Amino acid sequence: MCQYSAQDGFANDWHLVHLGSRAVGGAALLIQEATAVSPEGRITPEDLGIWKDEHIEFQKRINQFIEAQGSVPGVQLAHAGRKASTYTSWLGKGHGAVPEAEGGWQVVAPSDIAFSDSYPQPVALDAAGIKKVIADFRSATERSLAAGFKVIEIHAAHGYLLHEFLSPLSNQRTDTYGGSFENRIRLLLEVVAAVRQVLPDDYPLFVRISATDWTEGGWTPDESVQLSTWLRDRGVDLVDCSTGGNVEKAQIPVGPGYQVEFAERIKREVGIATGAVGLITTPTDAEAIVASGQADLVLLAREELRDPYFPLHAAHELGADVTWPVQYERAKPRH
Repeated sequence: MCQYSAQDGFANDWHLVHLGSRAVGGAALLIQEATAVSPEGRITPEDLGIWKDEHIEFQKRINQFIEAQGSVPGVQLAHAGRKASTYTSWLGKGHGAVPEAEGGWQVVAPSDIAFSDSYPQPVALDAAGIKKVIADFRSATERSLAAGFKVIEIHAAHGYLLHEFLSPLSNQRTDTYGGSFENRIRLLLEVVAAVRQVLPDDYPLFVRISATDWTEGGWTPDESVQLSTWLRDRGVDLVDCSTGGNVEKAQIPVGPGYQVEFAERIKREVGIATGAVGLITTPTDAEAIVASGQADLVLLAREELRDPYFPLHAAHELGADVTWPVQYERAKPRH
């Protein structure tokens, strides 16, 4: 498992989903994050992707292991847009844009507006480029199914390509993909339709959004509610509610559970299942969110880095009897 925030250049993370004490004894859902649908959709040159058939076999081996341990593998399909072609932070090679001479590439976006002075200068996608993005998400879904993933999540958050189209701050197009709310959500809806078309009916489809840009003139919570209604009606099963990432210096009131309110509002007003994320660090907090109906599930990642055995500790704290790995069985706490 890797660091959770792809905004910081840490890609290919894993989300662990907390479903409440009634489901702790069931299968855990592990979501492999920020898996690029195309080479130009990577955040960094080192990122994992599933844009060619050669990727399938290696992913399949991982997923078979996950299922052998009684868990369910999911994948988050992503395109980094104008935040692509950046350095991997822990390698110490630099920060911001990777020059083409060092393995970087030309990045794309809805408009030719860079994320910041240190990030790559994007070119605006033309009609052919937009069609390619949709086709890439569809093909990546087909490969993901061949690799054994059972849940697909479309990444439309954190300032990556699909979020860039949603927000007026990054989308200043004058064609049918820019301007009005309906135009700005068009690409995401077309991606959803392409993915849902090849995804079996009984396979869940999640969409991860940033419910607000936390910046005046940007994407708003009201628009997130509107969007979620459109997503619900097009076969999306759950909206994963994060925030931010599209504005370099947004003023975000970070604190424990600071994003839960967005999951709660969308769930209440739209009637779609939601996931809560962000500084949810204790079993009791995660359980309370699910038990109170604020969200249908809680997704964890950074806490898993701090405590790789969080699920086992959580089950013990919540009084749930779960199966431990046989190698660790003698260390299992006895009630």
